[in-house]
Amino acid sequence: MLSGLPAPVAQLDRASASGAEGWGFDSPLAHFFYQLISVNYLQRKGNMRLSKAFIPTLKETSSKAVIKSHQLMLRAGLIRMLSAGIYSYLPLGWKIMQKAMEIIREEMNAIGGQEFYLPALNPVEIWEETGRAGDFGDEMFRLKDRKNHQLVLAPTHEEIICANARGEVRSYKELPQIWYQIQNKFRDEPRPRSGVLRARQFIMKDSYSLDYDQAGLDHSYELHKEAYKKIFDRSGIKYFIVGASSGLMGGSGSQEFMAESDVGEDTIVLCDHCRYAVNLEIATSDLTELVDEPTRLEEVSTPNVRTIEEVSEFLNVPASRFIKSLVYIVDDEPILILIRGDHELNESKMQVRFGAKFRPAAEDEIEKIMDGTHTGFIGPVGLKGMAIYVDKTVVNQKGFISGANKDHFHLKGIDLKRDISIREIIDVSTVKAGEKCPECGHPLRIVNAIEIGHIFKLGTKYSEAMNATVLNPGGEKVPIIMGSYGIGVERILATHIEQNSDDKGIVWSKALAPYFVHIIPINVKNESVLEQAEAVYDYCNQEKISALIDDRNVGPGFKLKDADLLGMPLQIIVGEKNLKNNRLEFKIRRLQKSFLVDVNHYKEELKGTLQKIE
Repeated sequence: MLSGLPAPVAQLDRASASGAEGWGFDSPLAHFFYQLISVNYLQRKGNMRLSKAFIPTLKETSSKAVIKSHQLMLRAGLIRMLSAGIYSYLPLGWKIMQKAMEIIREEMNAIGGQEFYLPALNPVEIWEETGRAGDFGDEMFRLKDRKNHQLVLAPTHEEIICANARGEVRSYKELPQIWYQIQNKFRDEPRPRSGVLRARQFIMKDSYSLDYDQAGLDHSYELHKEAYKKIFDRSGIKYFIVGASSGLMGGSGSQEFMAESDVGEDTIVLCDHCRYAVNLEIATSDLTELVDEPTRLEEVSTPNVRTIEEVSEFLNVPASRFIKSLVYIVDDEPILILIRGDHELNESKMQVRFGAKFRPAAEDEIEKIMDGTHTGFIGPVGLKGMAIYVDKTVVNQKGFISGANKDHFHLKGIDLKRDISIREIIDVSTVKAGEKCPECGHPLRIVNAIEIGHIFKLGTKYSEAMNATVLNPGGEKVPIIMGSYGIGVERILATHIEQNSDDKGIVWSKALAPYFVHIIPINVKNESVLEQAEAVYDYCNQEKISALIDDRNVGPGFKLKDADLLGMPLQIIVGEKNLKNNRLEFKIRRLQKSFLVDVNHYKEELKGTLQKIE
């Protein structure tokens, strides 16, 4: 007989053993009730017993897992890697994922969101309508069906939303709409790494707002922004909001929700004084103008030195006094871009200014364009037949040095206004740490961060391309104005672990913890210890307090290490010595703090402690 079964099941089992007529296992009715009661019992209780649960913890992880969240998700039995960038979520990990998704659903529903489930497998034609079949390039998984029809695995769903909206939503009276889904997404990452932070298959909540005017989009955007704050607050994640590049998504503006982390793959420019926070891709700074140098043009010989570093050392002049002259091809035409010698070109800003069709000119192209002058010696003075764009790092300044458009020679004393015919002043340089904040003038700080959410004002980019229109109040047919809003569900888990862990393991917040209480009978062979642990466990079930009991017959050190690794908010340790003195040990995982509780009062203390945690 299975020990611990409820009385009706145990009675059926005994009746079967004794051969009682009508109630043994020979009776179909008895067999049915036995199966029903015992299976439900085990599902209700067994899923929270470590002896029955599939939680394969590890003492060590592969050396390929280099970041903390990846290591701990493997060690705690949350995930297992099937292939590079492809992970299985094991029961404990999936339980936490479901808790994160439930928080997301609650906040999305609160702003009027309606949940969809859209196909991940798409015909390529719908992506060709917007041109993104080509824009995504190798990141998009592509395959063919048995009829040789091209299909793709969706990396996002703007096109599919438009396909659902066109022909179905016809009037402004049907707007606004907020549609969302939580779905698998696919991107063929060239270097999947950092565990679930950069995977090839991942789960996203993506939502889309549909409006007929800009005011409606602005309102939908703010609704999402506030909902995202609540989602990340509830998830126990410390974050900040930054201005960001819209990239391939397009649109008039976007913001990212970022969590500062050394392992983050985004770079953020921060001002600790005024809270200016912008992605490095679009960040700006207030550069103090350099002291004017003599402005008489002077050609100097610089034999066999061509890089900024080499010429700087040769002339004993800091790199900040040089102009980099960079030849780019935009829409098949060459242009010259000038930035300060100690700065780097920012290609995200280039994309914003010049669109997607730009590239650096090759060495042989530069030689042909510049009439034989090689890279390292080209410059803007006297240049004809090519548009010159000047970055803000050198605008209105004097005394610079640049190539002389003659091999092995440079020009000193360049005055930007006097000596150069400027097509346009642009901002395409990358901000450096220590430069002044553009809003308050204090020094800027540059940090790594994990992107956990991104919101976009898409505008009409997709609706125009796909002819998704409505009639406005004036009876005119206008394209639907869209917003797009994404959250990486796995990134919530990984970021939470990066921010909430120690050398012993994970420290879950109550919002994401798979169980609130981890009950640890130190010695299950001791009847008093096991009985008391089971009593606490049954009380948790009765009061609907989620609890995990470690009823395995293993050593206390093994149990306690696993408990710290798994990271439930409260541990209740039942040991022989304390129990003899009518005491239970309560341990708050986040504080690594233990205290003793009288057995007769553990129920009140349990509820009170859980209320105090976070």
